[in-house]
Amino acid sequence: MTDPYPNPAAEALRGLLARPGLVMMPCCYDALSARLIQQAGFEVTFLSGFAASASRIGAPDLGLMSFGEVRDQARNVLEAVDIPMMVDGDTGYGNAMNVMRTVEGFARAGCAGVMIEDQVAPKRCGHTQGKSVVDREEAFDRIRAAVEARGRSDIVIKARTDARRTHGLAEAIQRAQVFAELGAEMIFVEEPLSQEEMRTICTEVPGAKVANMLEGGQTPILPPAELEALGFKVASYPLATLSAAMQAMVTTLAALKAGKDHTGQLMDFAELRDRIGFGAYYEQEARYARK
Repeated sequence: MTDPYPNPAAEALRGLLARPGLVMMPCCYDALSARLIQQAGFEVTFLSGFAASASRIGAPDLGLMSFGEVRDQARNVLEAVDIPMMVDGDTGYGNAMNVMRTVEGFARAGCAGVMIEDQVAPKRCGHTQGKSVVDREEAFDRIRAAVEARGRSDIVIKARTDARRTHGLAEAIQRAQVFAELGAEMIFVEEPLSQEEMRTICTEVPGAKVANMLEGGQTPILPPAELEALGFKVASYPLATLSAAMQAMVTTLAALKAGKDHTGQLMDFAELRDRIGFGAYYEQEARYARK
């Protein structure tokens, strides 16, 4: 097999995973949220499928967004930041060949990593009702296909199982173990229900384990130091930015509707302009101004 098409973002992500300590990964949903994550000093982000669906089409994360829409959203984000960004590849949007096309497409777009999961399509958000998983062999084929596609265009494969709820922790761990054997570099067992289950996952599953810190979800929210002590390598915060933005907007709009002062929720206009990039634009513009 020839060497894969190089991807500097994937190598940057692998560098973070190789360093000691927990990697904090707040998730973005568009270019602006990703830029704010970078400005806050975080070194990696993840384009959340839940948040991207809410932001782009105003609809729940129930498999409604297509591969093309997600890739387009990813490209917009990648143009706005310098840090590596992972992307939610859902179930791969079809059979094993679709998985391969999905993985290679995200790699060529410049994504550092892609998550492929074992849910039945159309998928469901991990902490909502109605989700189910495919059988083991189909789940394993998805990861085999993802790893094979990585052989052409380099990208980090994050394998996710949602079998904890439907089949129990032992089945979820067994699937995760095989995902790692097949070549997935990051392993995500969704929805452990206790700190003890989280410890068991980290003890029995190889690779870089991901803790999903969904505020209000089924998994306990633990401080970063405790997650690292349990054995997690990455702490993902899928909805922190979206929830914060939505809460601020709802509060501001309610104040406007009631005729009350709404300015307490607002960022200073000068800071807003600076964070969006007006200052940098004007500096660049001045270099090309005619004397």
